[in-house]
Amino acid sequence: MRMVYGTSRARGIDTSTPSIARMHDFLLGGIENYESDRAACTELLRVAPGIRESARDSRAFLERTVRYLATERRVRQFLDLGSGLPTRCNVHQIAQHAHSSSRVVYVDQDPIVLAHGRTTLEENANTAVVEADLADVEAVFADADVRRLIKPDEPTAVLLVSVLHCLRDETVPAAVVSRIAGRLAPGSFLVMCQLVSDRPQVRRDVTQVMNRVTGGRWGCVRSKSEVAGYFAGLNVIGAGLVEVADWNSQAQQLPGRSTRLQEWGGVAQL
Repeated sequence: MRMVYGTSRARGIDTSTPSIARMHDFLLGGIENYESDRAACTELLRVAPGIRESARDSRAFLERTVRYLATERRVRQFLDLGSGLPTRCNVHQIAQHAHSSSRVVYVDQDPIVLAHGRTTLEENANTAVVEADLADVEAVFADADVRRLIKPDEPTAVLLVSVLHCLRDETVPAAVVSRIAGRLAPGSFLVMCQLVSDRPQVRRDVTQVMNRVTGGRWGCVRSKSEVAGYFAGLNVIGAGLVEVADWNSQAQQLPGRSTRLQEWGGVAQL
C-alpha cells in the first residue's frame, strides 16, 4: 500500500492530508509519518484489522524475492516501482550484499520518499531515486538514471510490490504490467502483489476508506482473479500465485490470522 499512480506529478509535502507512503511507513512501525497518517490508519484498521500484518507480509515478501533473485538467479539490476520510504533491508542493501556491483533504481512520486531516498543514497553510485509515475512506462524507462543503471539487454527484476492496488481501474493495471514487460530483456522477472479479498463488501469498504482519507488518490482492492490477469502470458515460478506470506517462506503461519484481506501475488519470468 504505497503511493498513488496514474495521476499528476507530486507537488509539495502536505502533512495535513494522509500520504499512502507515510501510512505504509506507520503500519510497518516506522517514524516518518504525521498525525494525519496515523489517524487515517486508525480508521483503516477499523474496517481492515489485519492490514498491519498485510503490510509487513508484503515487505518481507519483497526482501525474500530480492534475496532469491540476487543470489539464486544472479539478477544484477532491480527496478523498484512505487518504492515507498526507506526502511530496514532496502532493495539495494540486499542486492549489493549478494553482489557489490548490483544496480538499483527506486521510482516514486511522494516528495518525502524522494527526499529521504536521495539523502540515504547520495554516496551510492549504483543506486538512484527517480521521480516518475509508474503508469507512465515510457517516461520511467526514458529517465536518465534508469538508462544509466538499467541495461536494456540484461535481465531486470521489476518490483511491483504492494503498489498495483494504488492504480485506478481506468489506468488498467494489467495493461501497465504488459507495457513494462515489453520493455524488458528475455529472462527478466516481475515481482507483483496487491491487496485482495474474496469478499465484495471488504473490497468496497477498504477501497472507500482509502479513497476518502487520501482525497481520492488511491486505486482499489481487487479479487484474486483480477490479479491473476497481471500474470497472463508470463511464466509464474516457485509456489505460484499465493498469499505472499507463504512465498518461499520457512515461517509457520500463526493460527487465527485474518483471511478477509490479503497481499496476494507471486514472481514471474519473461
